[in-house]
Parts: sequence; C-alpha cells; structure tokens
Amino acid sequence: MSRTESPGAGKAGPREAGIGKAGPRKAGIGNAGPGHAGSVRLAGVDAVRGLAVLGMFAVHVGPGARPEGAGYLIVAADGRAPALFTLLAGFSLVLAQRGPDPTARPAGWTGRYRPLLIRSAVLAVLGLFLASLWPGILVILAFFSVYFLAAEPFTRLSTPVLTAVAGASVVAGPLLSFLLGPVFGYGASGRGLVPEATDLTSWAGLGTVLCELLLTGAYPLATYLPYVLAGMALARLCDVRERPVALRMAGWGTAAAAAGYGSAWLATHVFGARERLLAAIAVHHPEAASAADPVREVLRGQYGAVPSTSWDWLLLADPYSQTPLETLGNAGVGCALIGLCALAVRRRLGARLLSPVAVLGAMALSAYVVHALVLAGPAHGASSWSAWLGFSAAALALTWAWQRAYAGTPLRRGPLEHALRLATRPRGGARAAGKDAHPYG
Repeated sequence: MSRTESPGAGKAGPREAGIGKAGPRKAGIGNAGPGHAGSVRLAGVDAVRGLAVLGMFAVHVGPGARPEGAGYLIVAADGRAPALFTLLAGFSLVLAQRGPDPTARPAGWTGRYRPLLIRSAVLAVLGLFLASLWPGILVILAFFSVYFLAAEPFTRLSTPVLTAVAGASVVAGPLLSFLLGPVFGYGASGRGLVPEATDLTSWAGLGTVLCELLLTGAYPLATYLPYVLAGMALARLCDVRERPVALRMAGWGTAAAAAGYGSAWLATHVFGARERLLAAIAVHHPEAASAADPVREVLRGQYGAVPSTSWDWLLLADPYSQTPLETLGNAGVGCALIGLCALAVRRRLGARLLSPVAVLGAMALSAYVVHALVLAGPAHGASSWSAWLGFSAAALALTWAWQRAYAGTPLRRGPLEHALRLATRPRGGARAAGKDAHPYG
C-alpha cells in the first residue's frame, strides 16, 4: 500500500465454471486442479480477489481519490481493497478446511500447526523485506501472518458461535483500538505504520513491531480481525454454489453496506458529528485544523486505528478509519461482491468475462509481491491513470500467460503460491485436505 492507501492478496481453485459440485473445472476460469473437495476453489471468490488486486493498483499508482468523474473508481477502491483481501482470507480459510476425507488431514500438534506456522513465518519475512525496500508502501503481508495465527482458534467454534463472535468483533475491535490507543501513547497520533526488518535489531524495536501488528500499525489485528471472522462466518453460512444463496449474499451485502455507510452519513451530516469532530481537532490535532478537510487529514495519519480524542470518531465510515460503521460497510461490499461474482460465473458469458480477473486473483500473492518490487524500483512514484492501466494490463496478461504455460502442473497456481504450498506440505509427502488453499486463505 502507498502511504496514502492500502493493499492485500489471495486466491481460489477448480470448479465447473466455478460453481457446482466438486470436480474438474472447464479451462478458462481460475486454476484447474485435482477434483477433490479439499482442493476446490470457487471461481467467483477468485474473481473478487482479482478485482481487489486491480483496486489495490488503482490506490497505489492511480491518481488521487477525487469524487468526480473517473475519480469515483479510486474512491470506490480507497480503503476497501485491504478490507476485501482480509475478508476473503477468512472466507477461503474455511473453504480450505473442507475435505472429503477427515482421515486424510494431518494428525497431532505438528501436523495441525506446522503448516500454519510456516505460512505465517514466510508471509512475515516477505512483509518485512518489502516494507524495508521503500517506506512509501504500507505492506500488509506481515499483518496477514498474525491474522492467520489469531484465526486458528476460531476455526473450532460452531457456526452459530462463530457468527455471534464475528458480529461482536465488528464493534469490539474498533472500540479496543479507541480505548487502548491512549494507554500506549497513541491517542492523537503516531499510528498507521508497518513493521520493517530494521525494527528487529533491538528489544525496543521488537516491542514496537508487536504493538504495530496488534494495535497501532496500518492493518492491526484489533481492527482487521473482524474482517477475517466475518469472512469465516460467511463461508460457514453461505454455500455460493447454490444460486439462491448467492442471491441472498448479494442482497445481505448490499443492505449491510447501506446500513454502515448510510448510518455514518446521517451521523456526520444530520446529527452533528462532524462539527463536534472539528472542535476536537482544533484542540487535539491543531496541525490538521488548516487542511482542506481536517477530518480526512487526521485519518490520513491514523491508518488502521480509531483516533482516541473524541467518541464521535467511532461514527465515521471514511477510508481506513476502521470504525464499526466502516467495518460493517466494507464487509457488506465484500459479501455482495462474492454473491454477484458467484452468480456471474454460473453463466458462460460471465465466466468468460471474469476469467482473466479470476486468474489474477488466483495468483494474487505473486502479483502483490511483484507489484511491490516494481513500485520500489522502476515505477517509483508512479501516480496516473496510465500507470494504473499499465499495471493492470501487465498483471492480467502475465498471470494469464503463466497459467496457460503451466496448465496441468502445480506451478499453474503461481510461483510464490506453489513455493509456499511446498513449504507447508505435510511431512512424508502426504497431502492434507485444503492444502491447496491460498496463503492468504
């Protein structure tokens, strides 16, 4: 992510046109692969993740988010791309656990946790490395390593309990950020950074990294775990292979988005929250008082955290404000997109149209890392519509060419995806159910 925006990543796998019974899928959407349920991916989920990748590009290399003309595309992606990636991580985490043969799953502590620990360690190392190349990108990978570790205990909950916990976390996470910020000295500023490798050279730096990952960073566990839990609950509740379920997801998601963003609009424009925030800014954030939009200026330096200087901050739904209302709205957008894309890939035309985007989504980790390397090098400082079009076209073309070149081989999932899968494969070569899962879930 750029300092002014955010990123993410993920993937999926084989199904007939992305929908229907577990089994081989027609070529063209996502990853063709083994026909058992544990390795099945939903092409619709791949397509949503691919859209999130394109949204991430728009935020990182596109022009600024301005609510006019084509600028609305950037506004739509602003803040929602990392939220969508994280929601899909939880959704895919549940899909990856579904296998036809429970006896095929690894037994014991080592079999259960070794792949999880390796996956988290690899993502953490990648994240620290990329963040150290250029601080202009708010790299999310190290945070994903913590999400997966934190999500593991919740995978054992029953569906009703998980759903209740996910709903409560939408409020509890932001509230925790709001209340604990002043305890750690970040009530008014100082949040929104990402860990870098150099931070690990001292005990004090290690403590800072831990604090950033859990509470004060750009994508801290406190305010982003609700997306993971919401995605897990949605995957438990909704089998998008069923058309009526996909329709309901589209409807529920739209309603949740309207409730989240709509409530924030009413609070700020009708019930006076913005005026009260401007008064709080004059006292606690004087450096932002002269900005064109003081509220947005404060939030721009508080990515992933809720400022702790007024309770009215909790009533916003601005990008990266990570309030309960923004979390609800962003989760609703993700739910609606999953339902709509699942419906689209049921039709041959929809499957064809979404095929390039789904392939990109299936290789999102590789696409994310390559895009970060390019931004740290030849495309440093790029910010225009032509840059976004160039990144998008190159990513779509290269991922499509890669999958065509390696069709029928494990490498079709992408170079980094395949390497991570090999690293987390159970010892002895046995393959656990769901180990095809993308590293982001």
